[in-house]
Amino acid sequence: LEGSASYRLRVPPEAPARQFWSITLYDRLTHAFIRRMPSTSRSSVTPGLRRNRDGSVDLFFGPEPPPGWPDNSIRTDPARPFEAMARFYGPEPSLFDHSWV
Repeated sequence: LEGSASYRLRVPPEAPARQFWSITLYDRLTHAFIRRMPSTSRSSVTPGLRRNRDGSVDLFFGPEPPPGWPDNSIRTDPARPFEAMARFYGPEPSLFDHSWV
């Protein structure tokens, strides 16, 4: 993914994690955290995380957060590509049998 572009990821409601889910961004060239950013991840337990009416969560990745969505945004370095890692803590069987999409 390009650090200069903006992206939205919708995490569907009822993600298959008994504890919590997390999305973390990494610098694609070093596979380390993106340098000089205030945060590199958001999770289902992030304070202030805004949920949609159906329980899904929109996360935004890009150089600037969209207006009104700072708690759902992870900033990127516009000069560098990045990659995203999803983690599910206390995963449910539907994650492994592919019944959750």
